Amino acid sequence: MRVVQWSTGNVGRWALRGIIDHPALELAGVWVSDPAKNGRDAGELAGVDPVGILATTDAAQLIATEPDCVVYTAMADNRLTEAIDDLCLLLRAGINVVASGPVFLSYPEGTVPPELIEPIRQAAVEGGSSLWVNGIDPGWANDWLPLLLSGTCQRIDLIRCSEITDYSTYDNPLVLFDIMGFGTPLDHTPLLLQPGVLTLAWGSVVRQLAAALDVPLESIVEHHERYPAPTPFTAAGRTIAEGTMAALRFTVSGMIADQPVLVLEHVTRLRPDLAPDWPQPVGTGCYRVEITGEPNYVLDLRLTGGDGDHNTAGVASTAMRLVNAVPAVVDAPPGLLTALDLPLTTGRGLVSVPGRRDTNA
Repeated sequence: MRVVQWSTGNVGRWALRGIIDHPALELAGVWVSDPAKNGRDAGELAGVDPVGILATTDAAQLIATEPDCVVYTAMADNRLTEAIDDLCLLLRAGINVVASGPVFLSYPEGTVPPELIEPIRQAAVEGGSSLWVNGIDPGWANDWLPLLLSGTCQRIDLIRCSEITDYSTYDNPLVLFDIMGFGTPLDHTPLLLQPGVLTLAWGSVVRQLAAALDVPLESIVEHHERYPAPTPFTAAGRTIAEGTMAALRFTVSGMIADQPVLVLEHVTRLRPDLAPDWPQPVGTGCYRVEITGEPNYVLDLRLTGGDGDHNTAGVASTAMRLVNAVPAVVDAPPGLLTALDLPLTTGRGLVSVPGRRDTNA
């Protein structure tokens, strides 16, 4: 299948590397927003050997090649309108898309107004193409992972899906400081903590679990609390001043009769010793699924990249969740897909075989 990689940022670089090395995929092109990357070899941008495919800023040129699929990893959090326009353009041209955002599209039913997603559905109908938005979170860590565990339960009273991690090595200043608000005064309200934004971003997780498990939710409630830096320190290349936000905990909870039944939780620190009473990770970062019922489960998934960093692993897993799903999305009926619409996606063909070139080495 001929695949175009759309953007080469944190997630995009890993996706590009994954496409190059995937036995079922052929890299057909690379779109970049930075003029300095225009004309550079895709292999160079991915950190592997040259592959003879040059990156371009010309979107029309790539669309004209009629690829089977685009892996779309451009930033969407702070450019929703532009991202949706991009997706509609690709879908209308008959190109299938797997994307890391906008994240609410992973399961938009009941989360966003129909008028926001109708243009996407219409574009997919016109082009006979499909869109699937996913990743690790929102995505696999809180869709298929808890659903897999649920299949061995006799009774479920509560499912809690948590990301518990240190973000001090996460290389995305825009997300950390502008969107999440780390290093800002506690009386400042960053984009992520404005009323309704947490539900917009992660309500899709809760509603998708509810749909899969046939749970009649009555409401979704969001909550957050912040922890100040006790002293100044440096994280992610910036000084976090004393008294400014250094740790963040939030929940998005699906409720029945004022009781939470499906909960998405994030516990994010810029230093491991902060907020010691909040949940602690296994290692320096993990995803945790807790099921209260019969039986009770606590599943901790520890992530570590090849460089030993958990944030590297999180970015790489987000990228490969998309890349490995390309064949299933191309084969799926046209429309806006969710994780519930696709078969189990595995790493088929990715096991290292002696003698086979490994561009990820």
